[in-house]
Amino acid sequence: MSRRQVLSISLPSSEVHHLQALSEDMEILCCNDLYSDVTFLVEDTKIPAHKVILAARSQYFRALLYGGLRESSEDVIELQDASKEAFTHVLRYLYAGCLSLSSFKEELLLEILGLSHKYSVGDLELAICENLKTNLSLENVCSIYDTAVLFSLESLANAALRFIDGRATDIMRQESFKELSPESLKSIFSRDSFYASEVEIFNSVCEWARANPAERNNIPTILESVRFPLMTRLDLLNIVRASGLVSPDMILDAMLQKETVKETDLRRRGIIQPEENVATSRYGATVEEGEMKSALLDGDICNYDSERGYTRHPIEEGTKGIKIKLGAPHILNHFKMLLWDRDLRMYSYYIEVSIDDSQWTRVIDHTGVHCRSWQYLYFQEKVVRYIRIIGTFNSVNRTFHAVAFQASYASDIPELENGIIGPTYNVATVKLSAAMIEGVSRTRNALINESYTNYDWENGYTCHQIGTGWLVIHLGQPYAADSMRMLLWDCDDRQYSYYIEVSDNGRDWTMVHDKTRERCRSWQHIRFEKRSFCYVRIVGTHNTANDVFHCVHFECPAQVSDMDKSLPPVQEASQ
Repeated sequence: MSRRQVLSISLPSSEVHHLQALSEDMEILCCNDLYSDVTFLVEDTKIPAHKVILAARSQYFRALLYGGLRESSEDVIELQDASKEAFTHVLRYLYAGCLSLSSFKEELLLEILGLSHKYSVGDLELAICENLKTNLSLENVCSIYDTAVLFSLESLANAALRFIDGRATDIMRQESFKELSPESLKSIFSRDSFYASEVEIFNSVCEWARANPAERNNIPTILESVRFPLMTRLDLLNIVRASGLVSPDMILDAMLQKETVKETDLRRRGIIQPEENVATSRYGATVEEGEMKSALLDGDICNYDSERGYTRHPIEEGTKGIKIKLGAPHILNHFKMLLWDRDLRMYSYYIEVSIDDSQWTRVIDHTGVHCRSWQYLYFQEKVVRYIRIIGTFNSVNRTFHAVAFQASYASDIPELENGIIGPTYNVATVKLSAAMIEGVSRTRNALINESYTNYDWENGYTCHQIGTGWLVIHLGQPYAADSMRMLLWDCDDRQYSYYIEVSDNGRDWTMVHDKTRERCRSWQHIRFEKRSFCYVRIVGTHNTANDVFHCVHFECPAQVSDMDKSLPPVQEASQ
């Protein structure tokens, strides 16, 4: 029994898939004179092919062979930009749809990538790029990056850059580094995340210049990416001046800038490790200031109480706060911190960063707001070596307590409004540290537990006595929002009146929604001018059934659901 008969009987009679046989038969035609109607001349070798197959598989060959160009009327087409071996492999893929990339040496694979890009063979190009991403090494990453830049392969170029960033010093020692194009060299040196000393970078420019004498005119452009003010005076005089590549005026300008510009204003380099917490002992981080230092970075976020498991400092004028020293300068834009939260206390604080432990930049300012439990903090990326956390308020005593702290670079950060997160997701939830601090319910935090399907006369709602109380939700930290949504108890046809206020500190309130003169029921969709706040106060003023205001569910900002699509448009809130 033949292979094709086996394939036929192994599948249901209604489904015939003989793709392997098709691929094998098509591959037989590759580079075969049988039925050939065009010949390519590559490196003095004639390679027969079939116009219709190439045109069906490649837009480039469709235009070349049937697009009215001179080549479409020629029987022999000379190709001067391809090797015989690489071109043959591309042809084989066009005919058979398969290619064993693991069997190719790097130089051949890059040449095939170049041809697949030129010939618009997108699937092969993508497959090679993915293969190269998973096989990056010190030896091949420079040539891969150069190729990715040449063909504008952004995804492959970014993968190569991430690899290069993490091994800057080792990369510069590779012979392949000297073969980089001037454009690639400049783009690598221009990155803040290419972490190496400026002296090492300058010396590598000198070595590249000696290896590429024909590129001498490009040296000044490449040197623009070297940050001379970060060098010491001795290095500028003994190394840079001695090289002869930099003019005396440029050296003097660097010395002047070094003396007159603040350290915080100099453009620094740092290590970038996306999504990785670098405030750990694994990366050499230590706590230099604060009481009970060992707790903050130990990774334990469960075992803490009133006596242990946190790092603290007294809230007083002139405090040094809690200071963390990272193992090396890192590019950061995200902190995550757990404040002591075994009760409903609130804290205020700010966070500063520094590269030299001398000049500090405030990146988080929560001094005028009340925060609790987990803090999710984002800021414009900076090169950081030192982090200082200064507590300014505790609603219970005069001590600031931090249980855990993380520092990282987030690839995706939320929208920020003057440094405050403008979320699209619901932040009025227990899992994001929100808490009910006013209101009566059989279950604590029932209003913000994200469940609103199981409620009746006895359970599933939070309430207050009209005229003597209100519902207050404390968000874990300030957020900038312009909408809310809540579900009023609706197991009968009763109607409510209410208004909503917001605050940063629990003392000064601003009304954002006024329904005191209307009768409302069930779902309430609320819009207002975007503002920052961490408290929400819902005040019921009327109930057509009794003197109690009942609310089942609250979220901020309002989340769109399938149910919302059938509701009328949301009206702007009365101010």
